[in-house]
Amino acid sequence: MTLECPMPQTEFDIITLGHGSGGQLSAKLLQQFVFNELTNPLLATQHDGAVFEAHGTLAFSTDSYVVNPIFFPGGNIGDLAINGTLNDLAMCGATPKYLSLSFILEDGLPIQDFWRIIQTIKRICIEQKVWIITGDTKVVEKGKGDKIFINTSGIGFVNAKASLSAARVEIDDCVMVSHAIGFHGISILSQREGLQFETEIKSDTRCVSSIVQACLERYGQDIKWLRDPTRGGVATSLNELAEAIDFGISIEENALKVDGLVKGACSLFGLDPLFVANEGVFIAVVSPAIAEDMVLFLQNNKESELAFILGKICADHPKKLTLKSKIGGRRVVTKLLGDQLPRIC
Repeated sequence: MTLECPMPQTEFDIITLGHGSGGQLSAKLLQQFVFNELTNPLLATQHDGAVFEAHGTLAFSTDSYVVNPIFFPGGNIGDLAINGTLNDLAMCGATPKYLSLSFILEDGLPIQDFWRIIQTIKRICIEQKVWIITGDTKVVEKGKGDKIFINTSGIGFVNAKASLSAARVEIDDCVMVSHAIGFHGISILSQREGLQFETEIKSDTRCVSSIVQACLERYGQDIKWLRDPTRGGVATSLNELAEAIDFGISIEENALKVDGLVKGACSLFGLDPLFVANEGVFIAVVSPAIAEDMVLFLQNNKESELAFILGKICADHPKKLTLKSKIGGRRVVTKLLGDQLPRIC
């Protein structure tokens, strides 16, 4: 169980439009909930921007988070907002260092909910040794938002051994996945639909930066391409890669790892696990010479203990993703026209 700091005494129980006015209520909210809790020397200047020195090659990423519900088994929107941007930087081969954090709060949001989200953000920043150094807060009228939206942008320093690009992918390179898939999307769906399972399905939201950096240090340029298969899942990420190269991608249904409860929920709702969102999984395309060793290396780490090789890059069916079924047939896996699950991250 994660222990959280008790919420400070406040004069309000909910977010009000006054908290977005720039006046005293705004100042109190930011001081008690943001500056005091996420404090570091750069944020302490309380400026609209941040000034810092940087040496080396930088990666930069930004994303916005609008998940519904904002609390779910295994995490909340705060986990997604921080881990999501940290993972995007990791997919660039970078160790994250600085983040911006911006909130759009809806009038009526319980202040206790905001506190819980701030505490989650604080915990992850401490664990990952990253600083929130700038940000913004706005409040919108009731009915004009959905409790809380978060935007995060991040800056990280690229590992000197990283050389990640679709242009480096070659025939016979192996496609591997760092963990069993589908946990996040099904966790969100189960909350929306009020599903009850024998064992609760929890989101896989987590930061993969440490294990990615360990892989880069160990295998260097034999790792050619990385992606975190969030919205749209593994199939969408691999379709995007297939479109960017002159080869095909062949994957095997027998190799796919999907938890039994996740698989059952997907069958119940007619969902394909390959398209279900993940929040703590990454895909790597690597040289065949190191593929087996890298899978074993990943499996020895808790956050990637279910890593597996899903398929390979091939000459057949250029620019297409194909799946070999359990009975031996092969079909093209195309992108979905829309999204299986709206508002997933």
